[in-house]
Amino acid sequence: MTSPSATLTVWASSWLAGNSAPDDVIDALHAWAPMHLACAEDQDTAQRTGLPWPDPQDAGVTALLQTMRRSVSQPETEIRLVLPGPGDVRGLPAGTGFASAAIGTGEGVLVGPPGRPGTGLVPHVEGPDVLRWTVSTIERLPLDAHHTGLGEAEFTMREAVRDAALEALHMLDSGFGTDPRALIADALAKSALHRYPTTIAPRALRILDSADQVAAILTVAEQMAPARTVSASGAATLEDLLRPLRSAVRSARTAAVNACARDGLTA
Repeated sequence: MTSPSATLTVWASSWLAGNSAPDDVIDALHAWAPMHLACAEDQDTAQRTGLPWPDPQDAGVTALLQTMRRSVSQPETEIRLVLPGPGDVRGLPAGTGFASAAIGTGEGVLVGPPGRPGTGLVPHVEGPDVLRWTVSTIERLPLDAHHTGLGEAEFTMREAVRDAALEALHMLDSGFGTDPRALIADALAKSALHRYPTTIAPRALRILDSADQVAAILTVAEQMAPARTVSASGAATLEDLLRPLRSAVRSARTAAVNACARDGLTA
């Protein structure tokens, strides 16, 4: 698991489907930070959800889960992960405070029936041990017209691993003292600290594992690029390789996580 929002999406949907206990969700989130705070984005959201505003006070993960449980009481409700990036705002409700916050952090969770009112949640790092979740009211959730299927996501990740990711790795592996493969292994070990529910579909797990591999290569490439791309043209070439990989990783992760969430809620 590579973001608090992905963790919340997968584990909350598993809990709401009756496949996990609330303590499982809490434990999974605590792997990101020992303290989680929850607060409303504005006064109207505070009145609707009962969450504190403007300060989180003592509201934590339990209050967050209670808010999600109330939100999924509507028919056709989904729990949906969004991972926006530069120039990529797929799945965001345009012009909302939630969209601005999710773009700023690169992640968020939407809860509710597509095309109807719902709830948005965005985590913010407040310190080495604290995550603060801001909960927003959204008048109309997106219809997710940009949905990526698992088959497409798996194919894209397989091609990314085989082609562009390996080419980026080759550009970095040019005789310097640090072995990029060792750094990639370290990055993968960190992502492995965050576990998935045992009920996750094998295909979704394969996609997420592939996305983690490509993301680890991206992380190492971005760390090592200043030392290894000695010309402007070399830096531009590397960036041309990395940009579509970042998009592919985001698409694969959202497809796999959201498929798990849909399967859980409709089981």
